[in-house]
Amino acid sequence: MILTVTLNAAIDKRYVVDGFLEGEVNRVAKCSYTPGGKGLNVSKPAVIAGGEVVATGFVGGHAGQYIEDALKPLGITSAFYHLDSESRSCINIWDGKKEIQTEFLEPGFEVKQEEFEGFLQLFQTLIEKADVIAISGSVPKGLDGTAYQKMVKMVKDAGKKVILDTSGNLLKMGIEACPTMIKPNLDEIRMLTGKSCDTLEDMVEAAKKIHSQGVEIVAVSLGGEGSFVVSESGVYRARVPKLHAVNTVGCGDSMIAGFALGLSENLPIDEILKKASGISAASALREETGYFRMEDMEKLLPEIEITRIEG
Repeated sequence: MILTVTLNAAIDKRYVVDGFLEGEVNRVAKCSYTPGGKGLNVSKPAVIAGGEVVATGFVGGHAGQYIEDALKPLGITSAFYHLDSESRSCINIWDGKKEIQTEFLEPGFEVKQEEFEGFLQLFQTLIEKADVIAISGSVPKGLDGTAYQKMVKMVKDAGKKVILDTSGNLLKMGIEACPTMIKPNLDEIRMLTGKSCDTLEDMVEAAKKIHSQGVEIVAVSLGGEGSFVVSESGVYRARVPKLHAVNTVGCGDSMIAGFALGLSENLPIDEILKKASGISAASALREETGYFRMEDMEKLLPEIEITRIEG
């Protein structure tokens, strides 16, 4: 079972407009509402790909109830800690004319320390039933950089695999607990290592430095150029075909879903990277965030090139 953690869950609202105008009335051609937050955007593709997924984190109010209700038909089991405050909404505006998207992310509720302690008790029971835990995204107000550090340590102490996908101080402090895997982007690699990383070789060396500090797998996204991973088995590069992307929001989360599935199946790292790249690329072809079609992924897989560049 894969356990996903979304401490700042949301209702994702996607508005499709034809020519977004600032300061004007914009009529929405199409809209959709889905349970969101980075952890839930991992949960959805993981289930589509055949995984058993339990989702945890914080939800609250009527919006929180909607999130839980909307997860049921997706095949995702909810195991959230409930608050009285309302869960947040996040708005994504897709301008079909300009092919540009704009996002508005609400900060969400504040979590008291005693509420976080209550959640950690729940989290401990869920860890025992999971094979892989994927911790993603931001934390609510009231929590600091130690939150994920504590959670990663709990997972490692239980002998389970844990993926940490976050940024800033949460990432910096979280990796001190040595998660199984992280997926930093270029800016985050620079922040963690203090290196400029102007070339692929520089980025690989920076990722290897993080790996040497106790992170088993360091996966780095290169955008349209694919990605690479540094692991005990070596350094592998993934190249993906050129795509006409419809919605890139959540592609990184879809990649995390692929890694979580591959780790839960104990696949070799090159096979995990290919699976993760295929799910991520397929998700860019769909308007819905955190969604892909298996037939799209299966068509893309033969076009994804995995090469071993070191080790």
